[in-house]
Amino acid sequence: MDERDLRLDGNAAAGVLQEVFGFELTVARGRCDGCGAVEPIGALVLYMHAPGLVFRCAHCDAVMIRLVEAPDGYRVDLRGIRCLEITG
Repeated sequence: MDERDLRLDGNAAAGVLQEVFGFELTVARGRCDGCGAVEPIGALVLYMHAPGLVFRCAHCDAVMIRLVEAPDGYRVDLRGIRCLEITG
């Protein structure tokens, strides 16, 4: 299996993101802390076969979001996002 076979776009995680954040997060725009590119969360590259979900920048491949389900809730690491723009 090729690595490209494991890639999805961030929209594939819309349901779990809605569950965790309580609103439609795929349209929010995140600025990559690695290269500064700004894209909607739904346009990030998503790997769902890791322990949890890993969202990477579509431009530089830096990890932007890690999301893992734990027995008592979720663990979310957003340190790869310099800024998150949520509108409307």
